Amino acid sequence: MRSDPELLERWRGGDAPAGQELVRRHWASIASFFRSKVGDDGADLISQTFLACVEGRDRIDDVQAYLFAVARRRLADHFRKRARMPTVDLSVSSLTDLGTGPATELGRREQAELLRRALATIPLDDQIALELSYFEGLSGAAIAQVLEVGENTVRSRLARAREKLRLALAELAPADEAARAEAGLERKP
Repeated sequence: MRSDPELLERWRGGDAPAGQELVRRHWASIASFFRSKVGDDGADLISQTFLACVEGRDRIDDVQAYLFAVARRRLADHFRKRARMPTVDLSVSSLTDLGTGPATELGRREQAELLRRALATIPLDDQIALELSYFEGLSGAAIAQVLEVGENTVRSRLARAREKLRLALAELAPADEAARAEAGLERKP
């Protein structure tokens, strides 16, 4: 199996099937990213994200980080339009604040539902950082690229986001249930 950088290089050289393989490889992650935030209304956002990948293929270093960075920007644009606001600050706004419906269920188990509810109450950039770290396994450098911040900022943001999540879980459930739900963050849904 070819690596992302190899596929990207082949795609840049005119190998369309290599580009199609990159899209196939990352489609589910990008689709999940949007579904957890906008439900089934994310189809256009997914398409826009991959279109940006096609258009920007010569500027990409890390395909996965690039796609999530574009996805984050498309998500912010979506919420700006929806809220009819000139700006939406994802570092302080949660899904609940933005008036969206609940995020897609992370699983059928009660702990997954509790985790989803708690994640939805923290600022969206914190939620994105946690999801990219735990669910997508992105490195600090890749998350920094997605969030457009420094790598040291990512480390501190992840620590603060975990604490915000713990507090949100504590408000939503008894301590033992909250701890089980937080442990669910370690497992990919």
